[in-house]
Amino acid sequence: MTTIRPRLLLSALATVLTLLTPGLASAGFRSGFDTNTLAANDDLSTGANALGFTANFFGTNYTTAFVNNNGNLTFTGPLGTFTPFGLTTNTATPIIAPFFADVDTRPAASGKTKYGTGTVDGFNAFGATWGGVAGFGVSTSLLDSFQVVLSDRSDTGAGNFDIEFNYTSIQWDTGSASGGQSARAGFSAGTGAPGSFFELTGSGVNNAFKNGGPNSLPANSLNSEIAGRYLFNVRSGEVVPPVVVPVPAGLMIGLLGGAGLFGFRRTRRA
Repeated sequence: MTTIRPRLLLSALATVLTLLTPGLASAGFRSGFDTNTLAANDDLSTGANALGFTANFFGTNYTTAFVNNNGNLTFTGPLGTFTPFGLTTNTATPIIAPFFADVDTRPAASGKTKYGTGTVDGFNAFGATWGGVAGFGVSTSLLDSFQVVLSDRSDTGAGNFDIEFNYTSIQWDTGSASGGQSARAGFSAGTGAPGSFFELTGSGVNNAFKNGGPNSLPANSLNSEIAGRYLFNVRSGEVVPPVVVPVPAGLMIGLLGGAGLFGFRRTRRA
């Protein structure tokens, strides 16, 4: 497959692929990752949880992870930070964040942060599920539902694993104490080294991730046939870049002349 690198062409490709391909199937949570519950709280975390496998994340092997109420997993210790920081600098915290924002599960209307082990396509996995959770100081009529799953892929090499983000509804993106700083989604080794981090487009942009937003998390996808599902393959400690689906040559002229509207498209699980 040919990879088109310039940002404009990537944007145009995504737009054309949206028009040419059938609608994506609706997303859903993976089952089996809700057997444990983090009690209603604001800014707390679980202890270290066994993944059930070894994950080589940018050269460091991890066998446990902390589930943090504010929409992320960390490896070296819990994280209580509620205002999302950018993942593209030296964060000093290895982190995988499906929706890093100020989650508050204390309201009666809010769901709770849940986590546990299970399987994905027959592979051992660990995941956390935030089903219908509230934001700090946000109306409890607005709730978010998202999930992160790490699955063992040592069948392809020692320490290899997949990262999967799932989204079914995003109605709020910033807590009232975060100074307008909106949610971020992605991952980072924590060092700031080139190639050791990634953020989904729309991170830190008000309203971008919401249902109906320009980068709506439930409506789009990455490396998946499922709307609201974003898949990353981690191989030999590095995240494999997404493969760009080639466009028929006859369409390339139109792409070059068009204004790109960014959208996520699908490829395949490796």
